[in-house]
Amino acid sequence: MTRLIPLLIMALFTGVASAAPSLESLLREVEEAQQASNSINREREQRFLQNKQEQQQLLAEARAELAPIENRTGELRSRYDSLQQEITALQAELEDKAGDLNQMVAVVRQAAGDLQAVASDSLITAQYPDRESQLSALAASDSVPSAEELQQLWFLLQQEMTASGQVTTFEAPVVAPDGSTAREDVTRVGPFAAVANGDYLEYLPGTGLKRLGRQPGGGARSMAADLEAAESGLVPMAIDPTRGNILALLGQRPDLLARVHQGGGVGYVIIGLGVFGVLLAAWQFLRLLGTGRRVRGQLKNLGEPRSDNPLGRILQAARDADADDPEGLELSLDEAVIREAPRLQRTQPLIKLLAAVAPLLGLLGTVVGMIATFQAITLFGTGDPKLMAGGISQALVTTVLGLVVAIPLLFAHSLLASRSRGLIQILEEQSAGLLARYLESRAGSRRA
Repeated sequence: MTRLIPLLIMALFTGVASAAPSLESLLREVEEAQQASNSINREREQRFLQNKQEQQQLLAEARAELAPIENRTGELRSRYDSLQQEITALQAELEDKAGDLNQMVAVVRQAAGDLQAVASDSLITAQYPDRESQLSALAASDSVPSAEELQQLWFLLQQEMTASGQVTTFEAPVVAPDGSTAREDVTRVGPFAAVANGDYLEYLPGTGLKRLGRQPGGGARSMAADLEAAESGLVPMAIDPTRGNILALLGQRPDLLARVHQGGGVGYVIIGLGVFGVLLAAWQFLRLLGTGRRVRGQLKNLGEPRSDNPLGRILQAARDADADDPEGLELSLDEAVIREAPRLQRTQPLIKLLAAVAPLLGLLGTVVGMIATFQAITLFGTGDPKLMAGGISQALVTTVLGLVVAIPLLFAHSLLASRSRGLIQILEEQSAGLLARYLESRAGSRRA
């Protein structure tokens, strides 16, 4: 019907355009059109039915092909699940084994790093210089160490332990304080001390063995020489139990001359006064020794006065006095003793003054040093103690210098005063003896 309506419309329009056809012809055309349409529909239905059968046949073939594929898919899925479970189990086993290996790698790296830190400044490395690079490679490696690398690490650890208890001699380059290098025979006492030609050495990473700029005292160098010369037996030796730290601090510690320089100008003045006072005291002491020796010689021969000693001059003054006047004789003797006393006590007041001035100069240096310290604090704050060390050193060193100068000068003054008093006492005793003998002889002459 849907196709018939357009045909009727076309027929109507056609009839209008041409001429008015008859109804028979119109009906005939409609029938022909309907038949043609039915024929077309039948053909289409047949094609559809034929296509349906083909589709069903294709569907049957596809289903026939799908059945084995689904079976294969089920088998593959079950195999995949089993393989997935196996992979999961193997992954867990791998993680366990990898964890053990990772732990072993960490232990090896830590052991190599610790040994490298010890070997970097150890005297033993001077004898085995190649081990530091080997330890550095083991400590930096991220891969699983091989059996050879593990054996190498074990060997280096055993070498460190064994060498720590050995006293051995080996040849190695030694750097002198002036920078020159020469190969010398080095005697090593474990990791604690190394000596060459009686001098102590230190190990510097990247440089090697270096002779200390300041050698330890107290017989340590002689013990080092005895150790190098010894062939067997027990030999006393001074070692550094801190593996070089004490020797390094020894090189940084200022010596006596450096300490004196820390005192500054005030320290130089104190030392100058001290040297002058000691020389003055030594000269006066030698002078009193000579005077005392001559006085003792004069005591053995009072009858022949000599002018080279105080007692001889007093005896000569007694002879020159008026023998008939006892008072004049006494005055002459007193005058002679008083005249000799200043000669015997010469320089003692000056030495006493120097002994009193030295601590005052030390106190002056202390004040100057503290002023410098507070100035440094004002300018730079208290963040760096080294900036204040100069003023503090001056304050303490000048105090020490003042005391060091004053104490010997006080002892020297006391010694000189004691010896001079002893000689003056001898002069006074002999003067009193002369006067007593004179009075006794005069009284005897009167009785006669």
